[in-house]
This record gives sequence, structure tokens and C-alpha cells, in this order.
Amino acid sequence: QVQLVESGGGLVQAGGSLRLSCTASGRTFSRYALGWFRQAPGKEREFVAAIGWNGNTYYVDSVKGRFTISRDNAKNTMYLQMTSLKPEDTAVYYCAASSYDGYGPPTLYDYWGQGTQVTVSS
Repeated sequence: QVQLVESGGGLVQAGGSLRLSCTASGRTFSRYALGWFRQAPGKEREFVAAIGWNGNTYYVDSVKGRFTISRDNAKNTMYLQMTSLKPEDTAVYYCAASSYDGYGPPTLYDYWGQGTQVTVSS
């Protein structure tokens, strides 16, 4: 069982930066692939970024070059550094863990955090 807790969301102006953190319980953190998803009001939850067991990273095209995903297995923590934020990045951001080493739709992920709100004002 893995429990995930996100933090770091907030209100920021367009062009600004935020860093999200996702801290996990459990001793097998390093054996999970991890991902960030987001869900805006009235929209489906969408994939944002993922990082595999060995550090391979994946991004949705809309955030490439602006967001960076990383993990610190010693701290059981994953990060999402977000820069050059745009109003369309506004959403609730969720972290998730999967035993599948890659990335994919939400159904591939076994554990989810409660979400953290990111709001980007224009």
C-alpha cells in the first residue's frame, strides 16, 4: 500500500513558477513509476508527466520545455518544477504511482494523492 500526499500548489501569475511535491509512504517507493496528472473543471483528467524506475521521463507536448519531473527515492518524494506557467495550466494536480514502468492513462496507476490546486492568473 502506498499513500501519496501532494503539496506546493497555489496562485501564481502567468509566466511564474511553482514546484509541486508528492511525498509517499511505504518502503518500496523506488519500485514504482510515478506520474503527474491534472484535471480542470469540466474536463477529463489528463497526463502531464511521468518518471520511471530508472529515471526515464515523459511529458505531454503542452508542457515540454516548461515542466520538469524528478524524484528523490531517499526522501520518498517526487517533484514537478513548473515554469513559464500559463492560464491553461490551471487545474487540480494529482500525483500517482504505478507498478508499470512507463506512462499511460489514469487506469494504469494504482495509487493517487488527493490533489493540489494550481491557479494561473492572466
